[in-house]
Amino acid sequence: MTSQEHSYYASFGHASNNVLDGLNMFDGTDGHYFHTGSRRHHSMWDSRLFNYGSWDVLRYLLSNARWWLEEYKFDGYIFDGVTSIMYIHHGL
Repeated sequence: MTSQEHSYYASFGHASNNVLDGLNMFDGTDGHYFHTGSRRHHSMWDSRLFNYGSWDVLRYLLSNARWWLEEYKFDGYIFDGVTSIMYIHHGL
């Protein structure tokens, strides 16, 4: 993948819309890690939205970040879409 393609690809890597992939149906429901109802979908990114108000979600995301730091010795992160995390209206 060339560097030009990489910047385009990253905007679609948030959470799969396919409910059978990854965390979407982790425990048999679709609301364990993600919002449900009208807040479940980000219209601009066409992706699911993590429920950052849940301790399970925060633990999962922070443990994932820690694993990448320890395993691959990363020296930092770039956070894309911070307004989507901070605001209920997702910065739209």
